[in-house]
Amino acid sequence: MKRDLVLAHNFVQSSKKSTCQKADDTGVSSSSTTFAESDNYDVFLSFSSKDTRKTFADHLYNSLVDAGIRVFRDNNELHEGGKISTNLLQAIKNSKISIPILSRNYASSKWCVQELVQMIECTKSDGHIVMPIFYRVEPAHVQYQVESFGKTFSHLSRKFLEEDVAKWKQALQEVASLKGWESERTANGHEGELIKMVIIRVLSELKKAFQLVVPEQLVGIDNAVENILRLLDDNPNATQIVGIYGMGGIGKTTLAKVGISCLQNQLISDILRMNNQASNMGEGIRIMESRFKCKKVLLLLDDVDRNDQLKALVRKHDWFEMGSRIIITTRMRSVLDEAKVRCTYELKEIAKDESLILFSRHAFLRDSPPCEFESLSRAVVSTTGGLPLALECTYPGSFLCGRNRAFWEDTLKKLKEVPIMKVQEKLRISYEALNYEEKQIFLDIACFFVGANFTFASYMWDACNFLPRMGIQILSFMSLIKIGDEGELKMHDQLRNLGREIVRQEDYVAPMNRSRLRIHEEALEVLQNTKGVEKVRVQALLLSGDCSQVAFTTEQFETLPNLRLLAVHNAKLMGDSKSLLPKLRWLSWTGCPAFVPTSFGMEKLVVLDLSRSNILDLWEGWSHLKVAKELKVLDLTYCCCLKITLDLSTFRNLEILILNGCINLEQIHLSIGEAKSLTFLYLQDCEKLQELPEEMGKLEELKGLHIGKTKIKEIPPCIGSLKKLEVLNASGCRLLARLPDSIRHLVNLLILDLRDCFKLCRLPESIGSFVKLRPLSLCGSLECLNIFSFLGVNGFSELDAPLLNDDLVQVLGLDKLKNLEKLRVWDCQSLVRPDLSKLTHLKRLSIRRCGNLVKIKGLERLKNLEKLNIKGCISIERLPELSCFSNLKDLDIRGCSELCDVQGLEKVANVRI
Repeated sequence: MKRDLVLAHNFVQSSKKSTCQKADDTGVSSSSTTFAESDNYDVFLSFSSKDTRKTFADHLYNSLVDAGIRVFRDNNELHEGGKISTNLLQAIKNSKISIPILSRNYASSKWCVQELVQMIECTKSDGHIVMPIFYRVEPAHVQYQVESFGKTFSHLSRKFLEEDVAKWKQALQEVASLKGWESERTANGHEGELIKMVIIRVLSELKKAFQLVVPEQLVGIDNAVENILRLLDDNPNATQIVGIYGMGGIGKTTLAKVGISCLQNQLISDILRMNNQASNMGEGIRIMESRFKCKKVLLLLDDVDRNDQLKALVRKHDWFEMGSRIIITTRMRSVLDEAKVRCTYELKEIAKDESLILFSRHAFLRDSPPCEFESLSRAVVSTTGGLPLALECTYPGSFLCGRNRAFWEDTLKKLKEVPIMKVQEKLRISYEALNYEEKQIFLDIACFFVGANFTFASYMWDACNFLPRMGIQILSFMSLIKIGDEGELKMHDQLRNLGREIVRQEDYVAPMNRSRLRIHEEALEVLQNTKGVEKVRVQALLLSGDCSQVAFTTEQFETLPNLRLLAVHNAKLMGDSKSLLPKLRWLSWTGCPAFVPTSFGMEKLVVLDLSRSNILDLWEGWSHLKVAKELKVLDLTYCCCLKITLDLSTFRNLEILILNGCINLEQIHLSIGEAKSLTFLYLQDCEKLQELPEEMGKLEELKGLHIGKTKIKEIPPCIGSLKKLEVLNASGCRLLARLPDSIRHLVNLLILDLRDCFKLCRLPESIGSFVKLRPLSLCGSLECLNIFSFLGVNGFSELDAPLLNDDLVQVLGLDKLKNLEKLRVWDCQSLVRPDLSKLTHLKRLSIRRCGNLVKIKGLERLKNLEKLNIKGCISIERLPELSCFSNLKDLDIRGCSELCDVQGLEKVANVRI
């Protein structure tokens, strides 16, 4: 398959030029008179017009062209007198293969025998290949110039000098000794079969000659190539479409933008050899749908950015013959999704070590940097984030070598702040394709929100009418951002730098004219030096440094009427103005002092972060906050002076309340029940909190309740009213002794975490009604683990249960959890020969430090297993042949000292021994 891809690549490249060089409808080669020395051909076809021009030679020529082979056809009927054209001789030199059709009258043409002399000479110096076809003549007739072939040659010889005739005879003798075909004997005289045999051999020789043109410094793509080939070979007999997506510069090539009809016509011309092409897109679709079904193709569609392009070119699999292969590259994953491309592959950044190799090859023409440049080279590589384009475009060694360390450090500083121009141009293509709202979201993320929770930021964007749900999806589909497993916003370093540079370019000289300020010194300068300035453009401002030594006045902020995001740390604000910052949507005031001498116009505030502040229960700021009726997020993380939560009765739109780490919090204000929109409540690590109020039962919208590592002894029965609750995390509640039976009403519960609840010795039988529960984490001293017998097949996907032994696996009904996908059993010395044969959906199995484990029964039946970890199981003796686990990617058998003869290790990607 790899060789086919290499050949196909070259055919794709050559076919772009071939149509303009084909013979016209009269059979006359237009290239025979317009040939340029720079043109290259696959095959040079030489023949006698008297014998084969309209018959065999014409059929062979068209069959070669239909196979995608670029052919130069000479029509010697047009040549009269004089020496052979130098263009014609050059055409032979510039071809990889020559095919002389040696027929009865071939030697009657001076042009033909001169071409033959040139072909034989090329075989001696240029690696040229000659494949003769003896058409209705025998090789011996050619070699000794006898019979009818000899008569025509004798007639020609009388007209020319002996010196020329001797060269022709020598060429005829040599060509007769070459391996070729005899038309009368090959394929029993069937010319169609003979032509097929010729084409097969030509293609075979071209595969040897063709080499994929790739950069010499190619690094870090072996795994990606293997993955693509695996996808292409997934179903050899079906038409397979594979989509490759990723950000610009990640390794996909650039293709000039052309119209859809033009692309259709190129395919129609190259594949069907039709001159009458489609006049519009609809006609092109009809031609392709009806005429391509008998064509097996390898098609590469590069840099596709619109779904209608795919619909017009590869709308359905059955447009092409079974076995066709279609590869699509795009920056927009949505293009592949909308086209229902089943096999997709995300091309990701290359690893750090490979990045260093690639950079060193470009910078120093070697695989590693000189010792004196190693640390700085690694720093430069780190700034590129594994983006090949950035590594290739980084300053060459001639620019950096020989410079002092200070010069390198200045260069590195510039690279961190300003993207390389060529990289920026490449990446900016995607940015310019965004609409206004999407651009604002992109720039916000680049400047402020890399690593931030996308839900929080979405509240602000929604309040600004930026349509974040659609915007985030589009940015993700275009590979401009990613959403992490914990909901955090992620962006490649080069894209982040691009966004920051776009903002900087808004005004290089005057920061106050930029839309966003994220550098502490620039933000400080704007606040301190814009008094009396009427128009300040800044919408978002971050004071990242410690501002405890600086006092800001309301007058300074009055020059920022457009500010929608303000982030400060340890700041002191002097003055009082309720009309201050009328457009503010996000206020992050970490380290807010206990005494607040100012107030803001907070009517439109949706996110308020007061984490790590010294505010108290009687903090005067609470009264100012009452006007923030649109508030969605209130973050009071590590506000260690709080003993009771604030009155929440006015916050009817509050959705997220975070009180994690409020180590002195003792009481939840009874007004909690008035926060009707509350969706997530975080009380992790509130070490003095002992109870939850009954009023929490009024939180009908609550989806997540996190009370881990508190001193709560009992969850109140009112929890049964929380019908929308999906996550209940009570891990580390060491005093929690029981769960109420009303918990059975939590029909939407997905996650229940009860790890390290050491006093919880029994679970209610009603827990079996959790039909949607996926991960269940149990760890402690549970006496009644037979809850599993109630669970049946209700859909558990993950279990963390360290108390299992061989008998309990069956007694507890673990074997009934047929949908279980993850099982983790650690430090269970009673586990010896567990039978897991019925857990056929299991994907991840971790049995660690179980010292008496000898065998895992039924392991070979777990065909879906992706990860197997038996680290520290010192008594296990044998594993089944690993080839039976077709999906296994990760194996950890460290510390398994008795394990021997593990077969199939080479088929697992990541093995730790």
